[in-house]
Amino acid sequence: MRRVRVKLTPMSFSSLVALLEHRAVSQPGDRAFVFLSDRGAREAELTFAQLHERARALARELVQKGTPGDRALLIFPQGLDFIVALFGCLMAGVVSVPMMVPRRQSSRDSTASITTDCAPRFILTSPLLMSGPRKDVAARFANGSYEWIAVDAMADHSLGSDSTQLPPIGGETIAFLQYTSGSTSDPKGVVVTHENVLQNLEMIRLSFGATQASTFVSWIPLYHDMGLTLSALEAFYVGACCALMAPAAFVQRPMVWLKAIHEYRGEIACVPNFAFDLCVSRFSPEAAEGLDLSSWKVAVNASETVHADTIERFNRTFAPYGFDPRAIYPAYGMAEATVMISGSSRGAGHVTRAVSRSELGNGGVCSPTGQADSQIVVGCGRALVGERIAIVDPKNLDRLSADQVGEVWVCGPHVAKGYWRNEVAARETFAAQIDGDPACWLRTGDLAFLDDAGELYITGRIKELVIIRGVNHYPQDIERTVQNVDPALRNNGGAAFSVPDENGDETLVVVQEVERVYRRSIDIADMVGRVREAVANEHEVFARHVVLIRPGALPKTTSGKVQRGVARQLWLENRLDLLTADVA
Repeated sequence: MRRVRVKLTPMSFSSLVALLEHRAVSQPGDRAFVFLSDRGAREAELTFAQLHERARALARELVQKGTPGDRALLIFPQGLDFIVALFGCLMAGVVSVPMMVPRRQSSRDSTASITTDCAPRFILTSPLLMSGPRKDVAARFANGSYEWIAVDAMADHSLGSDSTQLPPIGGETIAFLQYTSGSTSDPKGVVVTHENVLQNLEMIRLSFGATQASTFVSWIPLYHDMGLTLSALEAFYVGACCALMAPAAFVQRPMVWLKAIHEYRGEIACVPNFAFDLCVSRFSPEAAEGLDLSSWKVAVNASETVHADTIERFNRTFAPYGFDPRAIYPAYGMAEATVMISGSSRGAGHVTRAVSRSELGNGGVCSPTGQADSQIVVGCGRALVGERIAIVDPKNLDRLSADQVGEVWVCGPHVAKGYWRNEVAARETFAAQIDGDPACWLRTGDLAFLDDAGELYITGRIKELVIIRGVNHYPQDIERTVQNVDPALRNNGGAAFSVPDENGDETLVVVQEVERVYRRSIDIADMVGRVREAVANEHEVFARHVVLIRPGALPKTTSGKVQRGVARQLWLENRLDLLTADVA
């Protein structure tokens, strides 16, 4: 079996290390990264030359203490320390493993499983995290023999006459392990090489139309592929500046992010759908006074289901502030393909399509029979230059034609090598074949259809389909219906799944967070009744169990995706943080 390799990189750099050396020589004084405070003030910055110097100093330390191929956990709060640590590992041939700062609640944390899987030699972290108030972080690793290294991006380093030799780095060298979000299973380490990254970055450059003048503004965590590759590394790839801020700063004050786009004349910003919703829900004319979003040319909406009503509300709210609706850029991707699989075209806006809800559940795509049967789906763009996308029947593995729902398969040079030390899962995911085609294909596990023009419409996850009495229901559609019932029901705060009843038949469960300000004022029984009525009217299915929970109690991945499988298990074990008991 062979994997298609289409060389796209016009500058033909052999690795990210070679590219950094080029940037340090050709753009030494240009700002590469800026970190903003929670209020939007500039706290720190790195030029390309400074990044090269400080990463190289760290690389020499890593080489002296370890061996190329060793793994290093990168555990940092959002900031420039992470950037230096990443490039230091790249230069030393050490395999970095970006990871979120461990949660205080270890039962909802993947630290242990990731650490066990990758067996790190080093733990790189910031001086503050190493000696600050989070003593529980070090305690998580007390049973292992790890070399802890504090990385301070702002510390000056002199290369002096140190003769430590750094290893040669090529395209096939592993750049990092990107652990999957764990939305449907335990996290797995995707093996991403320098070539994978460079190929995908070039695909993204062509799709975004990005240049050295294309400032990026991002609050997405750097341990997540959307924050790391789609934002920080893409900006680095084209030689542009990337302004970073903390995720918590955005969640608390979304306007700070929009004002950063205004202040830095941000051209590209990539976020999940819920971020657009949050900007609208927290909008006020007073806070937006003087805001100018006319520089924002590529507003990527990806990482979770893209909703047409979200886009409409955002466009309507921020068009008076210079936002061009044509900047909306729906996209689709996953860690197994480095990051990006499909995207729109710069300035083309988004496309929507009204389809039959009932036929979509049966795997077909056609016009709705009426308003009650209508569902609006948003296109997530087309195949990138150098890759192929196919829709395949997940059971008999036949390629499907346009307007048929099946599994998304991907073939291209950005598809990763496999999973770290998990050959069984790698063969199942990365070595699929279509009859008559010798290439290896990536099985994404996502359901979608292509239209005649090649536009990709994502409809759901295979493992998360709710099947009741033989009819398929997409959980995100049920969740959206529930959250539209009342403002008290939090957007992106619900999970729909099925469980067997006493007879073994599948029944629908809806778990939904209630906004904090409504917790003590809503009529529980009335709300449950309204939810059931809406679900029955929209989806012709009865929600046997409707459970309202406290805000923040719903399990989610690091990128904000709802973990429906985890929510289901918590419900079965009666471990959800209930606002009220289940109403039968």
